[in-house]
Amino acid sequence: MIDIKEVSTKKQQKQFVDFPTKLYKKCPYYVHPLRMDEFNLFNPKKNVSYDDCDIVFYLAEKDGKVVGRICGIEQKLYNKKQNEKRVRFTRFDCINDIEVAKALIGSVEKWAKSKGMEIVHGPLGFNDLDREGLLVDGFDQLSTFEADYSYPYYAELLEKCGYSKEVDWLEFKVYPPKEISERIVRLSEVVAKRYKLHIATAKNMKEYLEKYQQGIFDTIDAAYGSLYGVIPYTKPLQEQILSQFKLLLSLDCMVTIVDENEKVVAYGLGIPSLAKAVQKSKGKMTIAGITRLLWARKHMKVFDFGLIAIRPEYQGQGITAMIFAQMFIQTQKYNLEYCETNHSLEDNYKILLSWKNFQHEQHKRRRCYWKHLNEKQKVDTKKSKKVSPKKEKTKTTKALESKTNKKIATTQKTKNKQVVSTSTTKKVEKKPIAKSAPKKNITNITKAVKKDVTKKAVKNVS
Repeated sequence: MIDIKEVSTKKQQKQFVDFPTKLYKKCPYYVHPLRMDEFNLFNPKKNVSYDDCDIVFYLAEKDGKVVGRICGIEQKLYNKKQNEKRVRFTRFDCINDIEVAKALIGSVEKWAKSKGMEIVHGPLGFNDLDREGLLVDGFDQLSTFEADYSYPYYAELLEKCGYSKEVDWLEFKVYPPKEISERIVRLSEVVAKRYKLHIATAKNMKEYLEKYQQGIFDTIDAAYGSLYGVIPYTKPLQEQILSQFKLLLSLDCMVTIVDENEKVVAYGLGIPSLAKAVQKSKGKMTIAGITRLLWARKHMKVFDFGLIAIRPEYQGQGITAMIFAQMFIQTQKYNLEYCETNHSLEDNYKILLSWKNFQHEQHKRRRCYWKHLNEKQKVDTKKSKKVSPKKEKTKTTKALESKTNKKIATTQKTKNKQVVSTSTTKKVEKKPIAKSAPKKNITNITKAVKKDVTKKAVKNVS
């Protein structure tokens, strides 16, 4: 029999945080989050999400042993923004047992119904920089410090609980070039000159954040505001995020682009890969654990792209090239093996097409599932259709190729028009019938030229 208990004691909090470590004990790809951050989830004084969320934590027990966990969140800011009634779930982990999965998911659904909610979706964290998405492809890849790993059976359990795909995110390995392409450097210079932009600088991290912190978060809000699952970054949330990541930030891994008035228009963030360091410490911030983190930060060989945010009015203008060029210049001294991108929505072609200028490979896919709690509500068949990750990968690749081909075709079409225009202009210039000729005369001349060309063609054929 499965016994579901709401987390309410310190002992249960510890069981909730420790369960994944035991579940993935023999898995070489799992990376535990920092235990300190996970314990802070229960504390309203350290988790500012309690200001805008209702939160519940559950443990599943079988024969007196913890066999699963889950957290339910009513994210009120998101519901207000979308005008929807949703509950999201996060920190979903359990043994390969459908009864355990049904009991955990069922508890969140019951809680959601008690609050008048209509949809449950997830895995999704408290905000866009929290953990989100269930791994459905790339099970043989080391997880990043910022994302969750999950066993292949998780997806099957959720589908048996009545959940289907709502959105997918893709992740890539990008291999830094030995030298920055002259084309990218030239494009960066042209864009900077055209829009009077430059790379922000500061003596140290403290000065950097004092000058640009608010502009950076404003830019992230403007760039990501319309994307799936994103909520506004309130001032308390900004401070919480900075306190979590401050130790990991490095000026070598940040690029902020500002205009002539020092207003932030774009921001690129990365952090040294901490996966192996955290994996060895099992997320514990002991002296040894902190030492490993600092060593990994100073001697990085793998670089995690956290995010790239560009204000809407500057998107599609080559700003991305500026960020990449500067980021690779700043990290060249580390001789990076590769960079790992943060997850991007599979239909966010503006970002996905950014990697085409570099050697890259898609190596992971994450999925957010959803379920309508009211059985009478119809689910979009396109979103609900069950498709294997391999077919999804092929579908996305074709879509990206189509987008690229369209861009090439459009560019070629424009060039052809310019050639035709130039050719026509040259022919007209040879004739004495200048621009001031009446329309009637131009029409007659055009007919005469066509007639003459036709006669010559017939003569040549005969």
